[in-house]
Amino acid sequence: MSEKIENVIIVGSGPAGWTAAIYAARANLKPLLYEGAALQEHYDLGRGPLGQLAMTTEVENFPGFPSGDLGGYLDDAIDDSLRQYMAPHQKHGVSGPELMELMRQQAKNFGTRVVTDDIVEVDFSEQPFKLKPREGEEWLKARSVIIATGARANYLGLKSEETYKNRGVSACAVCDGALPRFREKPCIVVGGGDSAIEEADYMSKYSSVVYLVHRRDKFRASQAMVDRVTENKKVEVVWNHVVTEVLGDDQNGVTGAMLESTVDDSTKKLDASGFFLAIGHTPNTDFLKGKLEMNNAGYLKWTVPFRTNTSVNGVFASGDVADDYYRQAVTAAGTGCMSALDAERWLASQGLH
Repeated sequence: MSEKIENVIIVGSGPAGWTAAIYAARANLKPLLYEGAALQEHYDLGRGPLGQLAMTTEVENFPGFPSGDLGGYLDDAIDDSLRQYMAPHQKHGVSGPELMELMRQQAKNFGTRVVTDDIVEVDFSEQPFKLKPREGEEWLKARSVIIATGARANYLGLKSEETYKNRGVSACAVCDGALPRFREKPCIVVGGGDSAIEEADYMSKYSSVVYLVHRRDKFRASQAMVDRVTENKKVEVVWNHVVTEVLGDDQNGVTGAMLESTVDDSTKKLDASGFFLAIGHTPNTDFLKGKLEMNNAGYLKWTVPFRTNTSVNGVFASGDVADDYYRQAVTAAGTGCMSALDAERWLASQGLH
């Protein structure tokens, strides 16, 4: 076991992890950040290094990046060893991978040490805390820990769905719905809970018609949400159907979907330019089960109002790993900031820094 004791170890990347690292580094905590292993299985689940945002294209709702050409700035701001592997800048503002690389570079500029590996096991039973990386036999020691491993969107598991991700297939209407490709065109939303109805209602502001596809004949959503969607004339509910294939082509991306009835053998085709999944998220907390308090869905619980404290003193949580409501890049970054400040103040109160 390592004899060195870190002031803070940050587990996870994305907006929450990188913001926590920036604040922790500027506070002279010398953070060590484990950004996740670069494994294909992680990328398939949207949980690779840099977080889910690195799997998206345009980012129009993160403050500070209006439409414009960032090419020269990206070339200057990001290390050449990373910049050479990035896709060409599209001159519209900022993309998900670009924003995450900028955050990562900023964290490193202030002294954050970054390891491209997973933490697979933890022991929070005593100080210092212990964390086990995937690679190597040696456990790490830390006085405080920030968990920022995020949550992955649930998908149907269709091969065609994977083909058209970021080309009409999305798991966040609030993130992507205002893009030009969806304006005044039909779209499909899949799901039957509050989130699905919220997504359908949101997309009705932009799309010509929203097909809300649900496998049952009754919503799981609250009555208030059901009333909202049934009163929305631009939302057409497609009851008792499941999606069997996302349709599209190389030029246009998503062009529609094939549906199959859950009550008989009939099928139908829907034309659409957008395909939005609203069937829930799964927090990346498997390695923390039995170690930290979680809600029924597996999200970490914040135990102090307006703070990022978890059920173990000295362990903090930021971003979508604890936020099952907003799930936005800017809110994740905000709680990343909070978790670093909380960790700094906790360390000071314990006389550990």
